[in-house]
Amino acid sequence: MERGEGDSLGHADRMTDHQAARPATGLTTVYTDGACRGNPGPGGWAWAIPAGRYQSGAEPYTTNQRMEIKAALEAVTTLAGPLEVVSDSTYVVNCFRDRWWQGWMARGWTNSAKKPVANRDLWEPLVEAYRSEPGRVSFRWVKGHGADPMNDLVDRLAVAAAAAQSGRSGTGAPPALGPADSVRRGSRPIPLSRPRPRPQLSGRPAPRGRDT
Repeated sequence: MERGEGDSLGHADRMTDHQAARPATGLTTVYTDGACRGNPGPGGWAWAIPAGRYQSGAEPYTTNQRMEIKAALEAVTTLAGPLEVVSDSTYVVNCFRDRWWQGWMARGWTNSAKKPVANRDLWEPLVEAYRSEPGRVSFRWVKGHGADPMNDLVDRLAVAAAAAQSGRSGTGAPPALGPADSVRRGSRPIPLSRPRPRPQLSGRPAPRGRDT
């Protein structure tokens, strides 16, 4: 689950209604999520189809936002046919709901503050996949750590990948799933680990607020 940098959380209540034009039949719904132990730190990503395929992967030093984008990118480029991508990341969903990508491209991959778009190396192939077949891919927001079992499943897959620094793939219910990316005490999520000093990331993390 994403923890907030670069999000426009005030619009989350509208996201469940966001769907791009797409064929009415043959639609596959895929859930995606990313996790990071420390943010930045060891990360993991995952996608899963209800009662179908799943896949996860890991990176040794990354950010939560990058893993959220990576999860969507892996799903969109791996799976064929019409897709509905369900994510708890407003950073991912807003990009397509509010068409941030159009402004980025018009400005030569700079945002409205005239700064380079963060995580362009992941955004660019995801946007290209989205644009290459109009109507094939749509995005829908789901509340993280809510009542959706598939969101919980991909959360746990991503956390496991981040912790083990290895991914897995299969069909059906993944065996031996570990905990989600936080445990709850009252209403506050408690991270599994604290940030640890690491070398500087090559990619600039997204600034707080909208990266439009």
